[in-house]
Amino acid sequence: MARLDELTVAIRSKNAGVDQVTFDIIFRDRKTYDRVVASGAITEDSICALYGIERSQMSHFVCFDVANAIKFTLYRPVPNGSPGDWDILGCQQYGPLISLEVPD
Repeated sequence: MARLDELTVAIRSKNAGVDQVTFDIIFRDRKTYDRVVASGAITEDSICALYGIERSQMSHFVCFDVANAIKFTLYRPVPNGSPGDWDILGCQQYGPLISLEVPD
């Protein structure tokens, strides 16, 4: 097994408007990207489980072959900048992805 951060060049999250945060997982090369996609370690269901959310809280999930990237967007629990929003820029949301285990 390998940790996701060992297989990528970037794992990031960022604000995607008032009610969404978007995530990018960008892989070093096509071989690694294909390995991770084929493993099933990163799917709509696995992301929802990792973040403890229902499928209805995910607006998009795309395996973007041309860029060797997986992209997904989650709805924020509270609107951007409102009381209780602890990450206005959405740039601290990727943390749980770093240590995600990917089978060989």
